[in-house]
Parts: sequence; C-alpha cells; structure tokens
Amino acid sequence: MKYLIVGLGNIGDEYRQTRHNVGFMILDAFAKASNISFVTERYGDVAHVRLKNKQLTLLKPSTYMNLSGNAVRYWKEKEGIDINNILVLVDDIALPFGTIRIKPSGSDAGHNGLKNIAAMLSTTAYPRLRFGIGNDYPRGGQIDYVLGAFTLDQRQMMPTRIDVAIEAIKTFCLAGIQIAMNTFNNK
Repeated sequence: MKYLIVGLGNIGDEYRQTRHNVGFMILDAFAKASNISFVTERYGDVAHVRLKNKQLTLLKPSTYMNLSGNAVRYWKEKEGIDINNILVLVDDIALPFGTIRIKPSGSDAGHNGLKNIAAMLSTTAYPRLRFGIGNDYPRGGQIDYVLGAFTLDQRQMMPTRIDVAIEAIKTFCLAGIQIAMNTFNNK
C-alpha cells in the first residue's frame, strides 16, 4: 500500500525555521530518523521509505505554499496513490503550539496551501495533520507571525512535538486515520 506524506512550507533559507514551514520540519525529522535523504525531483524534494508493508513517499513541494496543489496532484498521479492515503502536514494558527489535529477532510481555514491543494484535487476530502503554531500576534500581524521564527520556549519543545507528529504519521499509515485521530488529537 502506498502513501503520500506532504509537508507544506516555503523554499529558501529565509523561511527554513519559520512557523509556516513546520510541515517541512516534520518531514526533515522523519527522514533523519529513518536514515533517508531527500532528492530534488519534479515539483519538490522527495524521499521514499518503507514502513513495515507500506511504501511512503515524503514530499516537500518546491512550488511555494500557495501552489502546493500542483506538486500534490503530480505525485499522487505519478505514484498511483489513493486520495485517502495522502496526509498533508500543515501549520495551524487556530491551535495552541504543538497541538496536533488529524482530520479526514475539512475546509482550508484560510490556509492558502490547503486551498490550492483542494483546487488541484477538486475536493477538500483529503486527510491532513494540523500542527498548532499558536496565535500570539497583534491585530493585522498574522503574516509576520506565520513567517516568523518560533520563540525560544517553542524551539526547546519542538523536538518532542515533532516526534509526536512523526508517531501520528506512522499510526495513520499503519492503523488508519480513525485510530490516529483517537490517539493523537488533543494530545
């Protein structure tokens, strides 16, 4: 069985450690823990890993956040992956820092990456893992906040929270979305 795990983020060093790039951070940690490397291919950096009897394609789109759907659609079709076996990792300002919320579908909640994926797949019915980045910003400061760096306290907690996200990804692939939701939502 094949899975496509998509970490959303923006390419470039200036975005590397920003809140908006948490999807890239999770996949980088997953790849490091799996002793695999990303290779630049069409529409993004890609790595392949086996997880028991599952084949996972990890994708960090190189299309910038607002055009992530092009990469998702391409790799979904190239690898022949069912839409229910796609998991999109995305930052979420509506959740407290480090909170994980897995859902089988839903709205884009104003997130341009999710909006473009829904447009390219012609559906909002694809699984996603939302990683809370909090919303401690002044009115009108959302863009600066999501494109800003994590606080020192958040950076210190990040490895533990990323490990939880990696376990959630593994559970999604090995046991299914319902068990992943029951195990990791609100933890």
